[in-house]
This record gives sequence, C-alpha cells and structure tokens, in this order.
Amino acid sequence: MLAQDSYQSAEISSLKNPVKATIKGKIIDADTDAPLEFSTITLFSQKDSSVVTGSITDLSGNFLIETQPGNYFAKAEYIAYQSKFVGDIVLKKGNLNIDLGMIKLNGDAETLAQVEVRAEKSQMTISLDKRVFNVGKDLASAGGTAEDILDNVPSLSVDVEGNVSLRGTGGVRILVDGKPSSLVSADNPNGLRSIQASMIDRVEVITNPSARYEAEGMAGIINIVLKKNQTKGLNGSFDVNVGYPEDFGLGVNLNYRKNKFNWFTNIGVRYRRGPGSGSLKQIFYDENPDSSLYTQMNRTHERGGLTGNFKFGADYYFNPKSILTTAFSYQRSDEDNNARLRYQDGFGSFDNVFLITNRTDDEFEDEADLEYSLTYRRIFSKKGHEFTADIRYEDKTETEGSTFVETYFNGEGVPLNVPNFDQRSNNAEGNERLNIKVDYVQPFSKDSKFEVGMQSSFRTIDNDYVVKEILAGEEIIDPNFTNQFIYNENINALYASYGNKINKFSYQLGLRAEYSDVRTELVTTNEINDRQYSNLFPSAFISYELQNQNALQLSYSRRIRRPRFWDLNPFFTLSDRRNTFSGNPNLDPEFTNSYELQHIKRGDKGSLSSAIYYRLTDDVIQRIQTLNPDNPQETITAPQNLATQKDWGIEFTYTYSATKWWRLNGDLNFFYSETNGSYDFEGQTIQLLGETYSMTGRFTSRTTLWKKVDAQVRVNYRAPRETTQGKSKSITSVDIGANMDILKNNGTITFSVRDLFNSRRRRTRTEEFNFESENEFQWRERSFVLSLNYRLNQKKRRGRPGGGQGRGDGGDF
Repeated sequence: MLAQDSYQSAEISSLKNPVKATIKGKIIDADTDAPLEFSTITLFSQKDSSVVTGSITDLSGNFLIETQPGNYFAKAEYIAYQSKFVGDIVLKKGNLNIDLGMIKLNGDAETLAQVEVRAEKSQMTISLDKRVFNVGKDLASAGGTAEDILDNVPSLSVDVEGNVSLRGTGGVRILVDGKPSSLVSADNPNGLRSIQASMIDRVEVITNPSARYEAEGMAGIINIVLKKNQTKGLNGSFDVNVGYPEDFGLGVNLNYRKNKFNWFTNIGVRYRRGPGSGSLKQIFYDENPDSSLYTQMNRTHERGGLTGNFKFGADYYFNPKSILTTAFSYQRSDEDNNARLRYQDGFGSFDNVFLITNRTDDEFEDEADLEYSLTYRRIFSKKGHEFTADIRYEDKTETEGSTFVETYFNGEGVPLNVPNFDQRSNNAEGNERLNIKVDYVQPFSKDSKFEVGMQSSFRTIDNDYVVKEILAGEEIIDPNFTNQFIYNENINALYASYGNKINKFSYQLGLRAEYSDVRTELVTTNEINDRQYSNLFPSAFISYELQNQNALQLSYSRRIRRPRFWDLNPFFTLSDRRNTFSGNPNLDPEFTNSYELQHIKRGDKGSLSSAIYYRLTDDVIQRIQTLNPDNPQETITAPQNLATQKDWGIEFTYTYSATKWWRLNGDLNFFYSETNGSYDFEGQTIQLLGETYSMTGRFTSRTTLWKKVDAQVRVNYRAPRETTQGKSKSITSVDIGANMDILKNNGTITFSVRDLFNSRRRRTRTEEFNFESENEFQWRERSFVLSLNYRLNQKKRRGRPGGGQGRGDGGDF
C-alpha cells in the first residue's frame, strides 16, 4: 500500500534535531534480493566514530535517516547476516539528500555467535494500514494455541466458543500466510485450537483492507503467518510443553537453506483435555402463572484429544529475482468429547420441581485437513515491479458421531418407571476448495504505482447428517433432523488500485469487483436455493505526514459477509435437545461501509495509536432465539437478516517503556452499537432494537527481574453489552507468565497461567414476551502450562543489534 509504505519510511527516522539533510536506502539479502525488514542502519561521525543516530528498516527493507550536514559513515546490520559499512557520506549545501541505494548483506549462520544483543524486541509493530503482533515474546500464551494468541492481540477478542471478533464485531476474515484456509476459518473456529502457538511467527490485523484483499470480512482481516526462515544452513527451534488440565505438546520448526533451495517444515503433536461447565435458567410464561414452566439446567463437559500438524515446503530460486514456492500441510485430530446435562423442571417457581432429567452426550470427532499450494514470484529490475501467482487446493473431511441418553426422575430424585430416551447422530462432511490468485504491481515513478489482480475460489461442502431414535432396540430415523446438505460457492474477483505521493500527502484508490454464485441443496426434500450477485467494493486511503513523528490517515472500504455454511445448514446439533441451534438457507449476505480516521504518535519510549471509526451494515445477520412452534417449552436459535447495524467507536493502542526493565502496553475500545430489524414468529412480526454503549480493554505489564527472568501480567476486560434480545454481561480475566533463558541461552523455559481466577465465562440474558433465559458457559477451566523452547543455530531475538533505537516498532508489545 503506497500511502502506508511512504509513511513507514518517514516514521522510523530520528527527529531529535532539526531536519536539514536526509540519507535513504534499502537493505536486502545479497543472494535473493529479499528485503530485510527491521534491520538496523547506524550513522557514525567521521571525526570521532561516535554514534550520531540510527534507524530501522520497514517491511520493504527501506530506511530514512534525518540528520544535520556533516561527514559520516554508516553500518548496516541484521541478525545472522554479516555487517556492512558504507563510507564517505558527505552531506553539504547542494547535496543534502543522499540515496545509498541497495545495501546487500550476506547471510551466514556462523555470525550468530558474534551478534551483540542490546534491546528487547517489540511484540507489536504499529503502522497506519495494519498492526503486526510478533508472537515470540507473548509469555501468557506460551505453550498455548492460535486461539490463545488471537485473544491477546490488541483489538481482537475470542469468545468461549472460539469465535473471533474485531473491535467488538464478528464477521472477521481469517487468513493463513495471506491465503484463505480451511484449517482456520469462520466455518471452523475449532481450527484455532489445533494450531500450536509455537508454529506462529506473527499475526497481522487489518481493520480497513484495500482492494488487494478479498472483500469477505465485515470487521476486517486477520492474517496468521506461520514460521519460515531463510537464513543459510540448518536452523530452527523445538518446543515441548506440559500442562494441567491434561496438556502435552511437541513442536518442531526447521529450516535448511543451501544454494538455490530453502527447505522448511513445521511439525506439531498435542494431546489436550479441557473440562468446562455451564448453567441455564429459563422461564416459559403461561397465561396462568402457576402453569409457567421454570427450568434449571446444569452441565459439565470435557473436550479434547490428539491433534497433529505437519507442514513441509521449499523455495527454489531460479535466480535471485525468480522464486517458486511449494508447500504441503496435513492436520489430523481425533477427539473424544462428553457432556452431562441435568434439567430440573418446576411449575410456578424453580423450587417446585416435579421432573429431573439427566442427559448424556458422548461424542467422537475425527477430522483430516490437507492443503497444497504453489506460488511463483517474479521480481523485475525496477524497484517495486513484481508479479505473483498462487494456486491452493484444500481437502477437509470430518466424521462425528454422538450417543444421547436421557433418564428421568421425579422431583425427589426417585427414578420414574419410563423407558430411557436414546438417540444416535452421525455427521459426515467433505469440504473441497480450489483458490487461484494473481497479482501484478507496476510502479510508474518513485512515488506512484499501479496494481491489478484477479482471484477465483471454487468450493463444495457435502454434509450428511443422520439422527436415529432407539425404540425397543430398533433404530428409527428421525426425519425432522436427518438430511443431506450440499453447498456450492464460486467467487470470481478482479481488482485494481493506484497510489501516489505528493509532498506530505499520500493516497491510494482501489476498486474490487466480485461475482458470487452460491447454491444450496437439501437433498432429502429437494429444496434448492440458487443465488448469484455481482458487487463493487471501492476503497480509498489518504495519509498526511505531520511533524514530530505524527501522521494521520483517513480510509474507507466496502465489505461483504456472505452467509457461512453453518448459517445456511438447517440441521445443526442435538447436544441440548431442549435448546437447539440451526441455520437458515434463505439468508442474504450483509454489506458494510467502513470509515476510519487514524492517528499515530511516536516517541523514544513508546507510541500511541488512536482511531475513530464508523461502520454501517445492511441486512446484518444475527442469531435469534425463539420458541419452538411445535413445542413451546423448547427454544430454537437460528440466524436472521435484520435491517441495519450502526457502529461508532474510538480506539487507543499504546506502548510505553517506562524503564529498561519495565514496559507497559494495552488497548481501549469504546463503542456504541445500534441494531434495528424484525423477524416473523407464527405470523407475527417481532420488532427488535438493540442499543448499547460498551468497551473492551487490555493491559499488559512486563518486567525484567535479576536480568534473567521476564515476567508478564495481562488483564482483559469486556464490559456489559446490550443485545437485540437481552444482555451480555462483563468478563474479566487475568493471564500471567514468566520465562528464563537456560542452556547457554539456547533454551527458554516458560511458565504461564491462563485465566488465573477462572473467571473467563460467557454470561448472557435473553428476554422475550413469552420466555426469558439466563445462561452461563465456560468452555475451558483455568490452565497451567510449563514449556521449553530450544533454538538450533538461532539466537533468542531479544532485539536488533547495533546502535538503532527501535523507533520503527513503537516500543514493546
């Protein structure tokens, strides 16, 4: 993104002295011409070799130093690369702007032993277009999963069921290595729990994506980047973790670089069991208050099993500017889950119990995910001129089976002389997707470029769901829940964007066109829903560079959220027979217009990013809970298209290094949301209006003790929130962690506690004219994890060598 690239170069410069002269350039790998992001460039005085100032390269390897006229020499450095000096830099009248051009560094694994580590590496890099969360230093999530990582990224939150929201809003698009993946998606939130934190290098959060990105994702895009190195020779890391409740994991990340080949692999094996609990109180109103049904339900559950991940890939360099990358990944999980539910029914009050029902749910769940990708990248002679083509194939299979048994007792707990109610459910699902993407970037001048590309995605999901009742030892299919559901989705897109810079102004304009062809079929009933729609998605970005390390950006984008597979599939789950969830095959997509004004202020000790945003969403999709028309003492929760949703908010993200041993950071998001719409219930139109003022906050304190131990405390808070049917109550949780380097600094041992006070519970209240309910749910109890990380031919990346002050990263996060 040109507007942001130009700002990133300016924001990392030193502004301690009046700007009178500039030195710029780019630091790259001598073999591949790949940019070396976050490398260090230090400026020395020719007179006495004293350090004058320094800078850090941006994501494209560019740097910009602002200083006074004089005679200098520079030193370029990067971890695991040989340093390089550039001499005879003379800044004088008539020659106040010097371009050092490409500074090529030679990589050598042996130089790792000579690297001097000085400053702590930051966890969060803040720029105007996105935020990059570096995973390596997140102590509270060490030994955890991708779900733990995302729940600790500023602006993001993950609820107890694995659903991700950005600034309090769902509909987030999740990518892996910049591409859509069935391993982690809105249709597969459990996938976050199957990726070990040790496999993740960083997480990128994009609140207002440009035309280059697919338009899917109402709130924005999250990109999970897995580890891959390009340092010469063999290098990597090994991770082992043990925890309570049962949590055992092993992770291996290896990389081997020689001549024209770069091989990389990620392997992870984990066994995990997670106990949890929940409760539910419901009142189903009757004209006669004494006949109103009062129901209490308490549940305990345990979920987990064995999960394995394997990824293998290679880069082949035809030449330094022509690269072919191929990767294969396979994930397999075998889980045994169980739940125990106990209902107590009473007429007129919760105390007047006349019936107790115990329901057991024993489930097995086997899943296999395969992905294959092939990427070609061509870098041309002109800076910024490149072509990329990518093809990716995914194949996912999942088999689930559950056995449900209900036993009955009277109000005193005496067994009733009635037969048990036994059910069996089996679900077989196949999911295939082919994704093709081509991008071309053509710079016209130093400050302007044109970008164009296309993307096509072809996806098929076949879900076969069968429910049987066991009567007198005979299995009888229940036609109310049994069906085969087929989902076909074909999306084709074209995009183009143009960007330029005029003095301190930078801008980029883009337009993306997408054609969607979505077809669903209920095979048993032969119900077919075929929809095609074409849409345009414009985007615009304007930024202005201010003095004293300040910058402003105004951005706009239009987004779409298509109904997901589980939104459309009418057959969902029978885990709780009295409170079922289902889909709605008649859903329409929702569209969002997103506006954002962002400001960044940087200083020597930290940074402050603030944003004012507004989103207007039409045909917003929300899950609505209603009574079952066939049984008014049961509820059905299904998605509906409401009219509009308006979101206003202001967000602050800050980092501050109070001392060399104490760093603080956090984020605050204050927002107002208004949802308006209606739904039909038994011939009546029910109006819904939800208004709420709410906030989310996160605070992290990190200290270094005795120069050997790093300790971290993180507090997460989500304020109460009014909904269209009730209220979500507040959630406060605390995570702690500490680590210490061992084995001659080649290893790091970390101890972490997730949800220290066991308070991470979802608490909601629903109120309707004919019923009300109060629900509490905890997916997983407090956990303790002890993990060991061992690095092979890698130094612990505490920071960047050399004399730079790290102004490009905005402090620790």
